[in-house]
Formats: sequence, structure tokens, C-alpha cells
Amino acid sequence: MSDDTLRIDRSAKTLRTLALERMREAIMGFHFQPGERLVERPLCDQLGVSRSVVREVLRQLEAEGLVQMIPGHGPAVARPDLGRTDEIYELRALLEGIAARTCALSATDAQIAALDAALKNLLDAWASGAPVEVMRATTKFYETLFEAADKRIAWEIVTGLNVRINQLRSMTIASQNRREPAIAEMTEIMDAIRSRKPDQAEAAARRHVESAWQIARDTLRLG
Repeated sequence: MSDDTLRIDRSAKTLRTLALERMREAIMGFHFQPGERLVERPLCDQLGVSRSVVREVLRQLEAEGLVQMIPGHGPAVARPDLGRTDEIYELRALLEGIAARTCALSATDAQIAALDAALKNLLDAWASGAPVEVMRATTKFYETLFEAADKRIAWEIVTGLNVRINQLRSMTIASQNRREPAIAEMTEIMDAIRSRKPDQAEAAARRHVESAWQIARDTLRLG
């Protein structure tokens, strides 16, 4: 008799992964508002999955910091903490500034071309008006930036924070009058890298983060 105790149920894993991705996008797209309760039964109906899958997804989202357990009420969409938000933006400004400086110093022509392509995709995403596409394209741009800078450990740190970064990024993308400044800031970063100006590239990268940081801070204080 065969022992199936270690057999991987690929369909269940795929279903859980899809449900997790859908819930992340729903939270970041403000389908569920910060502080809103997440009730299992309606989520089962909305996602078309079992209660066990919903529970697994909520546990994972809690581990990622997107969901918090409220005593006596159950899971709810997490409200970003202002203190931790400041720390995340401090790390972003430092690491992205270093990556931009290094790219300006040592990126190859092929790597700069890849960055230009990633920036074009980001600008196209902004033009589409779809916040989820903007977040995906932004993440891809920075992945390309850190790869070109050969800052692998730094990217691992950023990747570990990406879910929380994207939660904050979704707030800044949704804010009024952010599109044009963001495009100008990202273009300034690339212009400095392309011109091989490390000081300007680092400063532009830090300014871009600090601009988003101020929007996030103001949004959280108003909330």
C-alpha cells in the first residue's frame, strides 16, 4: 500500500495562492478599508473558496502585516503604524539611494537599457490609471535597479518589506496630484543614472522616497 501522507495537493496550493493574491490586491486597492473586519463566511462566498482556505489566507496576511487580530472581533485590515511606517521609509531612502548611486557609477549600457525599459513600463502603468499595475511596475523597476547595482542583500531586505511597502505605496498612488510628481521624480533618477552622476542619482532617489513618505505620513495622521 502506498503512503500518500507527503503527497502535495497542487490544486489546493494553487487555489490558496490565488486567493492570497486576490486578497492582497483587494486590501491594497482599498476594496477593504483599514480597520474593516474580515468575516470568514462572506469572504468564502466572494472568493469562491472553502473556510479552511480563507483561514490560511488570513493567517498569512496577518504574518505579512496586512491583517491584525482584534480581541473580541477577529481579523481586520491592519492600520499602518506611523512609527513603523517611518522606519520603512528610512530604510527605503537609504537602500534605494545606495542602489541608484551604484548604478550611476557602474551599471553597464545593457543594464541602463533594462532600467529604461522598466521605467517605460512604469510610465505606461501610470497612464493606465490602474493602481495595482503601477505597484507591480514600480516593484519591477526597483528589482531591476538593485540587480544592476549588484545589491542582492539590500534587495532581499526590500523584498521582505515589499508587502508593507506596497500597502503604503497604494496610499500614495491613490492620493491626489501624485502622478505627475512621481513621474518627474522617477525620470530624474534615471536621468542622473544615465548621465553617470552618482551624487545626483542618490539624492534624486532619496527625494522620491521622502516625497512619498510625507504623503503617507499625512494620510495616516488624517486617518
